[in-house]
Amino acid sequence: MSGYPPLNTLKPVAGNIWIVDGPMIRFYGLPFSTRATVVRLASGDLWVHSPTKLTDGLVAELQALGPVAHLIAPNEIHYAYVAEWQAAFPEAHSWATPGVQERAASRGMELTFDHIFGEGAAPTWAEEIDWLVVEGSRVHVEAVFFHHASRTLILTDLIENFEAGKLPFWMRPFARLGGIVAPKGGMPRDMRATFRKNHDLLRSAIDRMIAWAPERVILAHGKWFESGGTEALRKAFAFLY
Repeated sequence: MSGYPPLNTLKPVAGNIWIVDGPMIRFYGLPFSTRATVVRLASGDLWVHSPTKLTDGLVAELQALGPVAHLIAPNEIHYAYVAEWQAAFPEAHSWATPGVQERAASRGMELTFDHIFGEGAAPTWAEEIDWLVVEGSRVHVEAVFFHHASRTLILTDLIENFEAGKLPFWMRPFARLGGIVAPKGGMPRDMRATFRKNHDLLRSAIDRMIAWAPERVILAHGKWFESGGTEALRKAFAFLY
């Protein structure tokens, strides 16, 4: 799997927002590309979504932008590298969705988070980056984010959009069966099934994302949508309407 080189380096998306394409990881034996998103807030602080593998070179690039102040674990799968970032940036506040800390502990990783989405006061960065916890699944809870200044929606696993040519040949049939092959990527069909009894909750969340009118949609896995973000959302979740 070739992924999206160059890896472990900042790539500009729009004003004050970058992506970092990380190394491939395996999930239940399947190879997945990884991607972090970095936003520089008005204060100059850096907000990092779904941290990927941390390297010395990436640390230097980040330090040239500003202090890393917020680390985001957006769901129960995307926490593998958080401990590395916490060690490198001990002053940063760590944020997670409900269940992440317990999931990590069940796999022998002791993680501590300063804030859980949905509990307590709104984040200090909420006026710049809106957020929503998508609920209704039996197993998957994900926080999604909208960076107002760049009109960028930041997702993790709710949409996957793998390019067939970047997948091992044996994985391509599974990806097509799952409905996650570019340019028609969407919510994986196995994930859809976990929302089956709560489509209304999922539809409400998607309606709010569409109302944000994103120009672009960043995904953790596969080709992200550099333009036409709102229409990409409509197509990916057409099964709800």
